Amino acid sequence: MLPKQPKGLLSLSIAAALSLSGLALSTTVNADAFTDALTGGKVKMDVRLRYEDVQDDSLKKDADLLTVRTRLGYQTGSFSGFDAYVEMENTTALGDKDAFTGTGTNQWGNNNTTYSTIADPEGTELNRYWLGYNGIANTVARIGRQHIKLDNDRFIGNVGWRQNEQTYDSFTLTNNSLKCTKFFYAYLSEVNWIFGQNVDMDSHLINVSYSGLSFGKITGYGYFLDFDKTASGKEAQSQKTLGLRFKGAADVTDKATLLFMAEYAQQDDYKDGADGSAMFSHTMDGASSDIDYDYKLLKLGVKVACIKAVAGYEALEGDANGAFQTPLATLHGQNGWADMFLTTPDYGLEDRSLTLSSKIGGIMLKAAYHDYEAESSGRATGSNYGNEWNLVAKKKFGKHYTVLAKYASYSADDYKSDMDKFWLQAGVKF
Repeated sequence: MLPKQPKGLLSLSIAAALSLSGLALSTTVNADAFTDALTGGKVKMDVRLRYEDVQDDSLKKDADLLTVRTRLGYQTGSFSGFDAYVEMENTTALGDKDAFTGTGTNQWGNNNTTYSTIADPEGTELNRYWLGYNGIANTVARIGRQHIKLDNDRFIGNVGWRQNEQTYDSFTLTNNSLKCTKFFYAYLSEVNWIFGQNVDMDSHLINVSYSGLSFGKITGYGYFLDFDKTASGKEAQSQKTLGLRFKGAADVTDKATLLFMAEYAQQDDYKDGADGSAMFSHTMDGASSDIDYDYKLLKLGVKVACIKAVAGYEALEGDANGAFQTPLATLHGQNGWADMFLTTPDYGLEDRSLTLSSKIGGIMLKAAYHDYEAESSGRATGSNYGNEWNLVAKKKFGKHYTVLAKYASYSADDYKSDMDKFWLQAGVKF
């Protein structure tokens, strides 16, 4: 797979970088300063070897795959407030390459649909490249291809669990001028999904957080997603989401801390967006219902010594015609690691969960249980979707080396089929 070609916003960033270099070379002093910035930067490397096994009770065959993902990047030093970053990425399958499903024509993957999906297709790309400016106090601006992670990635994320991450052709602005306040704005001209699809968009992200409270942080956000009309019907996903999030902690005793989180968001259609199917497969013929759904999240937990327990309730509203959707989220970390709810079902989703985590002997341990139900009534096959167990153990060796073992087991009631997934992973990062 050839590297993704720059266009639009990214062409502007490259032109800006070339203009900057020309300015730098205009005088000997500037040339020397520019050379120092260019050669005095930092090389970054991230290599991740992963084995994934999928046991699927559907009609598809079970799948397993061994892949290695390599990223090599370089970040320059600062010159007159400017810096830049470029990063190449390659994912290679080792051994049998037939036992996974890709996406087929003009995208990454082998389209071998007889097997269950392992979403780590082979490919090589120019993963990130951006030009940054920090010459204004408490402000950082960047233009180019970059990853964006907001809050817990529930709405905007980089899908970092997969070998090929999700990136955005974008302009971003971060400002910390006001005390305890962080303002973030992004304009997105394209989203680059993990299977190699590059979808044009004209979207705006606003996220403002205040951490001056003694017991937590409050965040308000507005995400206005406008997918291009030529993007294979993706315009139906165009939506605006307005929300408020609070995350806090309070010491109960000198050994126990109370943890709490609450979030609410409301989602409406935006530009050419309309719902009508959880898979967004309908045509825009005027028959589809409008997007008008709520999102709720409540978590309450306690941390005693090195043990943390958290109970959670998450609800994504649905009405049989469609449901609350988060197309730019890192979905793997939200409703179970078996990835059964990457698209919210038409009748919505209620996820009741209990999570226990600890660190013993330098090993991070975590176990979670999820119980899934339809959020709205009237589903012909009943309201129970199923339940799921998640287990993970992670160990870090020194500053650069990490190993991980992870397991997810979904037991279906009346939604999809039983699914078991296992991962074994090792990584090195400099």
